[in-house]
Amino acid sequence: MSVHDPSPPRKPRRLGLYLPFVALGLAIAAWSGVWVWAKGQAQTRLDAAAQGLAQAGWQLSWKDRAVTGYPFRLDVSLTDVRLREPTGWALEAPRIEGEAFMHAPTQWLIAAPEGLTFVRPQGGRVTVKGDLIRASLSHFDAHPPSFSFEGVKLTFAPQPGAQPFALTAADRVEVHLRAGPDNQGGVFVRLDNGKARLSGLFARVAGDKPISLVWNSTLSKMSAFSGPDWPSAVRHWADAGGSMTVRQAGITAGDAVVGANSGSLAVGRDGRLTGVLDVTLRQAPRALGALGDEGVIDQEAARAATAVAQARQGGGEAAQATLNFQAGRTTFGPVALGPAPKIYEPR
Repeated sequence: MSVHDPSPPRKPRRLGLYLPFVALGLAIAAWSGVWVWAKGQAQTRLDAAAQGLAQAGWQLSWKDRAVTGYPFRLDVSLTDVRLREPTGWALEAPRIEGEAFMHAPTQWLIAAPEGLTFVRPQGGRVTVKGDLIRASLSHFDAHPPSFSFEGVKLTFAPQPGAQPFALTAADRVEVHLRAGPDNQGGVFVRLDNGKARLSGLFARVAGDKPISLVWNSTLSKMSAFSGPDWPSAVRHWADAGGSMTVRQAGITAGDAVVGANSGSLAVGRDGRLTGVLDVTLRQAPRALGALGDEGVIDQEAARAATAVAQARQGGGEAAQATLNFQAGRTTFGPVALGPAPKIYEPR
């Protein structure tokens, strides 16, 4: 009886070994293509933004641009950046860095690591340095887009030939804009421990103590707040019936405090503020007296307002009163103080 020879062993198939590497290579190639496309989109949108601003009378320019961050980020670096709006205000920075993750390409974190300079049409340039200067921007289609600015340990230095700036330093500066329901928008501003160039009125009220500020408000009709410049945007918003609800506001200058927890404001056709604020004043006689002595309000009005503040203060430290902005005038209780603040210059 014969025995058949056994079948020769089959050679192992290596396809199963290579497939994962092939799939990985294809995935890397596909993701690389997506990243290159996203890079191109970032450059295209930045160019389109510059062109759109130019059509509205703004100027946005830079010297060099680089887009890096492969594989999971888009890092945009611009050098010698300049943004100028039609009325002459401008912002300049030696370098601006922006970063967005590939899974959220419309949410940008922006930083000015070498500081920045803002230009006042009449006052000239002020250089701003700090431990941290950054902003975030997202939800571009909302009114307003989500925007946050944060500055930590800031210093403010007017350049040679420029007029002085009110602040020399601040521990923290925050600005936040958020869209809300029913075409509303939220505005929040905060300044902590600001050091002022104390002269005149501020010197008399604050002494050598720091200044702090907070503002928290909600604006209606935010979709109407648009235009090539500040006056046009405010005018369109006011014509559409826009108004501001003040939720919290206050300024602390030394021992003097002005605070408001309620009020409604708008802007009239003359460009001046209208509306009512319920305010609390601490050290009101001292502050009002300084306003009169410095010529900010009439001396007689200052004395009358001081009498009102003292009567409403009673035995306490704070006086409750109403600031009324109506028909182009500002009144403190029953006392007329002077013109209402002008928000923009009418044509």
